Amino acid sequence: MDRETLQQFKDTLHRYVRERLVPLEEEVAATDRIPDPVRREMAEMGLFGMTVPEEFGGLGVNVSEEAELVMELCWASPVFRSVVGTNNGIGSQGIVMDGTEEQKRRWLPRIASGELIASFALTEPSAGSDAASLKTRAARHGDRFVVNGTKRFITNAPQAGVFTLMARTDPGNPGAGGISAFIVDAGSKGISIGKPDRKMGQRGAHTADVIFEDVEVPAANLIGGKEGQGFKTAMKVLDRGRLHLAAVCCGTAERIMDMALRYAAERQQFGQPIAEFQLVQAMLADCQTEAYAAQSMLRDAARRFDEGENISKEAACCKYYASEMVGRLADRAVQIHGGAGYMAEYPVERFYRDVRLFRIYEGTSQIQQLVIARAMLKELKAKG
Repeated sequence: MDRETLQQFKDTLHRYVRERLVPLEEEVAATDRIPDPVRREMAEMGLFGMTVPEEFGGLGVNVSEEAELVMELCWASPVFRSVVGTNNGIGSQGIVMDGTEEQKRRWLPRIASGELIASFALTEPSAGSDAASLKTRAARHGDRFVVNGTKRFITNAPQAGVFTLMARTDPGNPGAGGISAFIVDAGSKGISIGKPDRKMGQRGAHTADVIFEDVEVPAANLIGGKEGQGFKTAMKVLDRGRLHLAAVCCGTAERIMDMALRYAAERQQFGQPIAEFQLVQAMLADCQTEAYAAQSMLRDAARRFDEGENISKEAACCKYYASEMVGRLADRAVQIHGGAGYMAEYPVERFYRDVRLFRIYEGTSQIQQLVIARAMLKELKAKG
């Protein structure tokens, strides 16, 4: 996407977010549902296929462009991003990166158009941070695999039309090498979806268990046509996904900062706006400084990803810092609002709950720390 086209798209998205999505935030939180017309509008704008290559009906944006668009989108409640997020990230990128040409032609156009919601089925009741220990089994029988197992906390599962499924094809290999990746039609016989989870925040974005009972999956749906490559695919997908989530955090942080700044400028105490008090100014300054640092990290890592560098360490740094940063900003924003910040009539209360998830999913902060430290030690060893 050339610079002029990107700027035009950003301008359009800027207006749409503020004029259409922000006014709907309270309704979505109250009903736990994004209106169908909004889903259709987002599909018409191409938001479900931002990262899908143009040849398969998407916009084909690179990671730097994706980051800018996601930050723009996340001025609104992060639940709106969530509905398109899996199509652009973990739900589709396994097919984009490692799928066969036939798999790409069959599935990506429907994902890019929003006809299908793509969902990533990795986490299990006993396999979260230790994803390589997953137990869902895919046993081969001729030209098909039979899948049995349960996946947990699967984003967009209730609306999913297709799952990127991680399952163990080699029971003799208990580690990552025994895992394969599959494209699974959500309408397949034997798939059932649990009740939508009741969550702390992000009402309107749904997660649920997905149960596979003797589900038959054609061998042609094995991503890349190779067994034992699933965990490698998942890790490649998560590198880009971590940059995407860092962009979500940065965009949400800008909205939270705006709310805190406006409230501080308007709220009067002791005969003047509280923004005139130095301790409030210190909190605002800390918010701005940390948000700027996170954006700078993200843009640098995204550029390097686009240039072909291995940025697994930097992606973990971005996700770790940005998710912790937006949590601190939300906490300061509530503090600046004082008692009002604890009341549901002010959006800052909802954002405070919404952003708590960012430090947990797609790798907790502690997992990111391990990824970063292990990469540092590996680099040191390579230096000799």
